[in-house]
Amino acid sequence: MATTLPQLDTAAAGRTHCPFCAFQCGIVMGEADDGWRISGDPHFPVNRGRLCIKGWSATELLQHPQRLRQPLLHGQPVDWDTAYDYITERLRDLLQRYGPQTIGVFGSGALTNEKAYYLGKFARLVLRTPHIDYNGRYCMSSAAAASNKAFGIDRGLPFPVSDLALARTILLVGGNPLETLPPMAQWFEEQRANGGRLIVVDPRRTATARTADLHLAITPGSDLALANGLLFLAIEEKLVDLEFIRCRTVGYEAVRRTVLHYHPARVEQLTGLPESALRQAIRWLAEKPSLILTGRGAEQHSKGVDTVLAYINLALALGHIGQPGGGYGCLTGQANGQGGREHGQKADQLPGYRLIEVPEHREQVARHWGVDPQSLPGKGRSAWELLDSLGPKGIRALLVFGSNVVVASPDARRIQQRLQSLDLLVVCDAFLQETARLAHVVLPVTQWAEEDGTVTNLEGRVLRRRRVLTPPAGVKSDLEILRDLAHRLGHASHFPTAQPREVFAELCRVTSGSIADYSGLSYDRLEEQNGIFWPCPHPDHPGTPRLFAERFFHADGKARFHAVEHRSAAEEPDGDFPLYFTTGRTLEHYNSGAQSRRVSRLSRTCPHPVLWIHPELAAHYGIGDGAEVVVETRRGQAAFQAEVTSDIRPDTLFAPFHWGDAQAANLLTQGALDPTSRMPEFKLSAARIVAVHPPSPNGHPAKEPA
Repeated sequence: MATTLPQLDTAAAGRTHCPFCAFQCGIVMGEADDGWRISGDPHFPVNRGRLCIKGWSATELLQHPQRLRQPLLHGQPVDWDTAYDYITERLRDLLQRYGPQTIGVFGSGALTNEKAYYLGKFARLVLRTPHIDYNGRYCMSSAAAASNKAFGIDRGLPFPVSDLALARTILLVGGNPLETLPPMAQWFEEQRANGGRLIVVDPRRTATARTADLHLAITPGSDLALANGLLFLAIEEKLVDLEFIRCRTVGYEAVRRTVLHYHPARVEQLTGLPESALRQAIRWLAEKPSLILTGRGAEQHSKGVDTVLAYINLALALGHIGQPGGGYGCLTGQANGQGGREHGQKADQLPGYRLIEVPEHREQVARHWGVDPQSLPGKGRSAWELLDSLGPKGIRALLVFGSNVVVASPDARRIQQRLQSLDLLVVCDAFLQETARLAHVVLPVTQWAEEDGTVTNLEGRVLRRRRVLTPPAGVKSDLEILRDLAHRLGHASHFPTAQPREVFAELCRVTSGSIADYSGLSYDRLEEQNGIFWPCPHPDHPGTPRLFAERFFHADGKARFHAVEHRSAAEEPDGDFPLYFTTGRTLEHYNSGAQSRRVSRLSRTCPHPVLWIHPELAAHYGIGDGAEVVVETRRGQAAFQAEVTSDIRPDTLFAPFHWGDAQAANLLTQGALDPTSRMPEFKLSAARIVAVHPPSPNGHPAKEPA
């Protein structure tokens, strides 16, 4: 096998980064007798040589027999010119007949910074459409909106990940990093060795919760009430830092008045957590320095922004933010979820976190692009709203880059029907995943080890992802595809190159003076320094590992408190649907599973989704381990294999969302949106069990739901 493998470009080029989560572990690739081998890069300061099972297995995707190596038109192989001709002719026709408002673009947090930048530029200059968004809307959008409100800036961790080891206490709300960001475990281990404590808030006793000093098994959807209740106790026990509040914040008094209604008896009723546990948590958390981290469990709700604001209020009131080992941060999920939204994939943002509806920001970007600011389209639809508007009366054509929306989106059957109604669906991917199977045109693309680029990890550290292999014949990079389509559609001058280094240099120039200022970065600097934290406004600037040491990013330098109230979810359990249903990830798989389900080691270890169900609930329905359970919500049904465990609340069901078709958890979830972030409420749906079947002979759920 080794003789048929593509050659490493250079010996030094074996160093790059994992294609999966936002930890972006440093890896070293080399040849082995049976293929490629991967080892962790001990010199990269984030993972320090550690990898997870996904990272160890990532090379299998590069030579996978199911990999696409030729464009497909209506499912049939064609050459690139034929595919391009079809796409451009259909786009020209739709633009002429219906206008740019009927074209949509859907991106991904898996794209490099260069691709994200070019994709936003392509949508706004070539297609002239406002309707571009990306799957990061499903990931960090609520935490991002809350951070912008409170701090005037959004960076997932506004401090280096090494700060975790310095914290006296870490409060982790709705996150399970030991399975979703496994190499992060070393920093929690170091924190524990330093005498620190961990508090985990989660309705499940996850792998991370099992290591905690205190696990708060909260009622789904009540995280905001918990935050307000903890602040009530901090005030009552005189644990707040009044000097920090006075010097570095505004708006505290309104929050103080609001949380005085969240006394322990009320919070216990809302969250299911006893007062003794609440008091223990706030006393530990008040020790300095301490950190509050949120994940999707707290954020993927129709009140996700307010929930994150409540935890930021708590961090501000305790005076933690700005010191090493203290503050608030969000655990980013996708590989480039941070950089993906910084540079123009999001419906309301231009490169550098500029806002498309702010005239000054539009003028700054238009000047760099050499166009009239008035020619730039306005704010478009968010991800869910964009997909839900597909069809003859809305968006008639959709270009998808690096996302499997039919599996990743809530109310998945509805989205599949919308996709099937399109006049044109183009999907760029390395595999024929569930969304690509519906496409008129599928364009095969390079993979992570076959292309240069940059990504921005969960700390805001901009990294060089290096090309280490020659791509196979027949595939192109997303940058090449965007350049080629732009040239065919008459915009060659705006897309002169598909070289990542040159695109990055342009991106850096465009971000000059913005919040996410990359203008001091270059490939050479990133290579020399193993990544640099933004903002980095000039070539001699060292980067900014900690954002809030001296001031926040509002004009007066102060952080904002926001008074927020608990409210019900868009859908609560009732007599017809008496159970909570929630979703999440497993150790072995990643996002929609388009990559990880094709890796033999991962699919053998975790071949199908399991439904966590408490023994009391299982006994009530006569469910044993391995039984097929059909779960129903108001959107539809899905079938899972039961795992009976006491590590979940008796009123709650959990299933991972990495599978499609009849096993898709997102057949059950809903599109109720947060009013600010437009984040769907993935984490809470009212559900019921409608059927139980014995295990099938092959161990997989046997029946496709009605």
